[in-house]
Amino acid sequence: MPTNKNALTRYKYLDELLSDRHHYYDIHDLTEKCNQRLVEDGFPEVTQRCIEKDINYIEYAPFSADIERFRVNGKRCLRYENPSFSIFRKELTEEECNLLCEVLNTIGQFDGLDNFKWLDDFKMGLGLKERRQIISFSNNPYLKNSNLLGTLFDNISNGVVIRLSYHTFTDATIRSIVFHPYLLKQYNDRWFLLGADDCDNKILNFALDRIDEVEPLPERTYEQCSEELAERFDDIVGVSLYEDRPVEHILCWVSDVSKGYVDTKPIHGSYTPIKGDVEQQLRSEFSRLQGGMFFTLDCIKNYELIRELCSYGKDLIVLRSDGTVADDVKKRVSEMMEQYSGIENNK
Repeated sequence: MPTNKNALTRYKYLDELLSDRHHYYDIHDLTEKCNQRLVEDGFPEVTQRCIEKDINYIEYAPFSADIERFRVNGKRCLRYENPSFSIFRKELTEEECNLLCEVLNTIGQFDGLDNFKWLDDFKMGLGLKERRQIISFSNNPYLKNSNLLGTLFDNISNGVVIRLSYHTFTDATIRSIVFHPYLLKQYNDRWFLLGADDCDNKILNFALDRIDEVEPLPERTYEQCSEELAERFDDIVGVSLYEDRPVEHILCWVSDVSKGYVDTKPIHGSYTPIKGDVEQQLRSEFSRLQGGMFFTLDCIKNYELIRELCSYGKDLIVLRSDGTVADDVKKRVSEMMEQYSGIENNK
């Protein structure tokens, strides 16, 4: 296939790359990135000379793009002088504007996203009128480092590698890691960042309140996540991931006082109430438990699951599991009793 047959496709790729303000590309990088996309879309690779001609064509009529050339770490990089410029720009329809305005209104309700301050200007430019809040999100205004949300969102959406400095609750020593950020996840009014360690591609997560500094590394190559990372949370409660732990089948009982809470807001998506003959068998087996409801969960054991099960106190009992969840809950309850007994004995 002659190269001029895919010229418009190359212009599209170059247009995206030259608009990128999060990476630095020289002519070799632009050629490599374009060829990757061409091969993915079933086109043959082209030479660097071909890409140079494409860029020269974009600079003159009919596109007349202003392209700046500058040096970064010895590389002669190229990009549009105006990051908003595009050779394919077209006006939005009225319906598209209205839909976009509604989305921006919803996103704008997140507080602490410093990198999203442009939303106000964007909405004003679209002629969006002020309206009362319709959807309200849970937000902790005192959460440490919530201001990092915008920065991290920006790095993830633009595929930028970062250097992450962090500490733990038990050790104030600041450590550093080169990190490929993939996902921001909220749990229990805390935000967590998930991504891959640059050294071994292991998936890690960091609570934002334990991050000390985020440094973008646009000169490094960003490795896309090879999986749908959010699916890793299907079998757990919270955010603590353990690839080597199996899913446990857990049998629980909840009292009449708390069963409505568990039934309307299940601890996990695998929550299954037990009814019929199986329920009658369990009532015979556990005859000391009056009323209430039996149910099962299928989860991987982690800290959040144990804490959630214990949070109901005497109103939720883990009867058995095919792993160690039941034993871990009993151990925690026993340790609590020892703590309280020790306090009473010291009075």
